[in-house]
Amino acid sequence: MAGVQVSRRPDVLVLGVGGVLGEAWLRACLAGLEAESGWDLRACDAFVGTSAGSIVAAALAAGRRPEAARDASAEWERSASAAAAEGDGSTEDREPPGGFGLGLGPALLRGGLAALGRRAGGVAMAAAAPLAPAVSAGLEPGGAALRAAVLRRGPRPTREIPRLRRALERMDGAFDGRLRVAAVDLASGRRVVFGAPGAPEAGVPDAVLASCAVPWIFRPVAIGGREYVDGGVWSAANLDAAPVRRGSEVLCLLPTASPRLAADRAGALRAFASASTAAESLIVRRRGARVGIVAPDAASVRAMGGNLLDGRRRPQVEAAGYAQGRALAG
Repeated sequence: MAGVQVSRRPDVLVLGVGGVLGEAWLRACLAGLEAESGWDLRACDAFVGTSAGSIVAAALAAGRRPEAARDASAEWERSASAAAAEGDGSTEDREPPGGFGLGLGPALLRGGLAALGRRAGGVAMAAAAPLAPAVSAGLEPGGAALRAAVLRRGPRPTREIPRLRRALERMDGAFDGRLRVAAVDLASGRRVVFGAPGAPEAGVPDAVLASCAVPWIFRPVAIGGREYVDGGVWSAANLDAAPVRRGSEVLCLLPTASPRLAADRAGALRAFASASTAAESLIVRRRGARVGIVAPDAASVRAMGGNLLDGRRRPQVEAAGYAQGRALAG
């Protein structure tokens, strides 16, 4: 994944989960790619964002350069840090700080997803093929029911993310047909992709807030009478939600995948992120699109460390991500 090169501007950008440092890597990597290639990534046909990736996707769709997402991410970091300091809710089943924004929580991993990730995370595309039908079917109905049951088990936090809302409102973005933001319906456990045809109506700030509402840390976001949480509960990238046609060029940046799948305490989550996104890429390829998946390279992994909410590492992550982005330009 880390060795992918990009020879033409992508038609669709898919930006995955990754917490504060994942957002920093996404933003810096895209800025480096723009600097080296001369492309304007704001001109892509579509953007799909999940959790941290939704912040960057919303900025690009609003006509802002990747760097514009920095302020919004900083506000998210401050809100998350305040929630952790207050001890908002029980921590028994809550995702630990090192896994912030990775999506799948420990309770889901205990259901067997960790074993799946370890087996499938580091293998080639052929090994992901058996997963594709399950991903394509949305793991329904069992997958949605499992998610809903697990989400109901945990505490119900009361903290919102007001600083992030204000930063998103300043971007003045709108769903214009290009932006897709993934979240999960709390009651049903099903994925909803705001901005896609047939999705519930929502403003961009509400949709991104929902996609960033990490279960058991932030309060679910109410939209149209239903409550939504982090889209990473469904998938690390939601790559299969990319609107493509035959010949589309898709670039997926996935902060939580890594060649060092077992080298840190989030190894199982990284492995599952790699495996599930590889399966989703097969679905998109079957629609006639070309897909490139980029994970943090060794330098970026070292810069991130094991805690994706550790804002002190942001400068190192930005530097490593920018260098990786420049190297991506083929």
